Amino acid sequence: MSVQSSSKTSISQRFDSYQPSKTLLVWACVVTAIATIVIGFSWGGWVTGGTSSKAAAAAGDIARGELASAICVERFNAAPDASAKLIEFKAMTEGYKQRQFIEAGGWATMPGQTSADSRSVQGCTTALAVGT
Repeated sequence: MSVQSSSKTSISQRFDSYQPSKTLLVWACVVTAIATIVIGFSWGGWVTGGTSSKAAAAAGDIARGELASAICVERFNAAPDASAKLIEFKAMTEGYKQRQFIEAGGWATMPGQTSADSRSVQGCTTALAVGT
């Protein structure tokens, strides 16, 4: 029985004496790198430079539209005949006529531009229709 017990080694002894080959180590590194990339892009929220550039550009466009809408509403309300124009604006039922009214009034045209941006016109129309 002592011969059998001496031939059996414990897990820790086998672990200590194990020497992996270079090929196995290289493949382990490759698999680990691939797994890290897959997990990072799938669940980790990683994005490529192109994706982040597109997201930043879209966020900038939205922010510019919101700012231009706020300026449009402020200009509309600062006009000397603002109350009469607001009554005239709210009397219009079609959205496209309201947008044309805002564009024709020039409230949505930003300095340095020759025409109004569609986002600012839409945002201004929505804000005025709600009652801002």
